[in-house]
Amino acid sequence: MILYPAIDIRGGRAVRLTQGDYDRETAYDDPVAAAERWSEGGAEWLHVVDLDGARSGASANLEHVGRISEAVDAPLQLGGGLRDSEAVERALDAGAERVVIGTAALRDRQFLEAMLDRHGQRIVVGVDARGGMAATEGWVETSNEPAPALIRELAVGGASRIVFTPIEVDGTMAGPPLQELRAIAGDLDAELIYSGGVGTLDHLRALAALELPALGGAIVGRALYEGRFTVAEAIEALAPPR
Repeated sequence: MILYPAIDIRGGRAVRLTQGDYDRETAYDDPVAAAERWSEGGAEWLHVVDLDGARSGASANLEHVGRISEAVDAPLQLGGGLRDSEAVERALDAGAERVVIGTAALRDRQFLEAMLDRHGQRIVVGVDARGGMAATEGWVETSNEPAPALIRELAVGGASRIVFTPIEVDGTMAGPPLQELRAIAGDLDAELIYSGGVGTLDHLRALAALELPALGGAIVGRALYEGRFTVAEAIEALAPPR
């Protein structure tokens, strides 16, 4: 499993939200400083989210994405506000190696199909869930689509990589919902990257111990910012048993 240190950007700063609540924000430092720290620690990838873009529907922090891309060698996976083909192209041009499409992928399957046809595995689909139902518009709205069924439908439809975030645990460091992950990723025909609630190395070891072939990575934010463990320790925790 690959560790994806998270860099969520709002107002030009690296921040973390608790349970997707924009009023429960913890601000840290310049996003480039965070990227350099995670990259120097050995991160293979960085997961960047434009929170302003996710909420407004239009990219707002591509300048900082470009700064991060120039500062580090680790490739970037970028999400937030990518709801049309022009926004996707701008994100890739800014330095993202992969882009995460969330709201638009759920609302416009033809758009998603077009992006998959044009960009292939550089397109990742983001599925955020509140109460088991897919959430959209930067986690502000909840749909009537069960997230597990939606994830399977997306995989069947050609999505090769999906980021799954249960909003209830995101930013809490309370641990991932292991049983839910088993149910979602047990026979999934796509790679699943898990995000949300990781607060200890034991949480990462528990994810690795699931030994689910589809579970390809874990996104970690707050625990790294608060020094609960290092990037190197997290990578080791996710490694297969020797």
